[in-house]
Amino acid sequence: MPELPDIEVYREALAERLVGEPLRALRLPRPFFLRTVAPAPEAFIGSRVEAVERLAKRIVLRFAGGRSAVMHLMRAGRLRWRPAGAPLPKKAGMAAFDFDQGSLIVTEAGTKRRAALHLLEDDDIAALDPGGIDPLASSPAELRARLAERNHTLKRALTDQRIVAGIGNAFSDEILLAAQLSPFRQTDDLGDDEWRRLVGATRNTLARWLERLRAERGEGFPEKVTAFRAGMAVHGRYGEPCPICGSKVQRIVYADSECNYCARCQTGGRLLADRALSRLLKANWPKTLDELEERQPE
Repeated sequence: MPELPDIEVYREALAERLVGEPLRALRLPRPFFLRTVAPAPEAFIGSRVEAVERLAKRIVLRFAGGRSAVMHLMRAGRLRWRPAGAPLPKKAGMAAFDFDQGSLIVTEAGTKRRAALHLLEDDDIAALDPGGIDPLASSPAELRARLAERNHTLKRALTDQRIVAGIGNAFSDEILLAAQLSPFRQTDDLGDDEWRRLVGATRNTLARWLERLRAERGEGFPEKVTAFRAGMAVHGRYGEPCPICGSKVQRIVYADSECNYCARCQTGGRLLADRALSRLLKANWPKTLDELEERQPE
């Protein structure tokens, strides 16, 4: 799922291309992608884009006349910038916003259709705001206070959009390695030094990746948006060496997602129980990284 750095780079690229431009057509071949019925799509035709904004993990196109198009790409949704009037991909095409200078095409891979478009009056946008604090627009003290409001695991606190806006599975893994904290530590258990590490790692990791993605985009449109990027330290790198200590990256698999971590750097060498494997292996499940490494064939 595109997270804060990707969404912000999308926003910047769209603002460069769309602000001041009138919408010529809105093609919606998949009725389920549009989640609202009023105002109608026809009400946007001819209106100029006044601003492009980010709302947590959503992208907001604000049009003249007090109306907005709000897109949530979810896990598999992506944006493409193509020549004006370009055809939509047959299977993945969800929508096309046609302008004089080009067409913004929304695609969604796979069979689980979760991406969504809301066409709203501006006054109704607040209903889509989950309420989380922007980690880059807030001060370190504000970020710590919001994360500490309720006792959660660090993984949940970072990814709950009602607490912090824009962070998902990928960047929470990267943040927690940088802070050298277990994803299952409770917020109530953190000391002052651990809070400084967590808040600093959150802001620094997001800012560093935002600058990196801006540099990769240059003046073009971001085309390679993915949750698994070369250069990530732990996310998507199960079994590969941790860039800090060299130990193999571990993972916890749950539902259709996973959490990647370094046992040496984050949990004092203790392996976190993977629901699937620990249930399968039961008493044979290794409890520490040293025990796991002892079982590896030479």
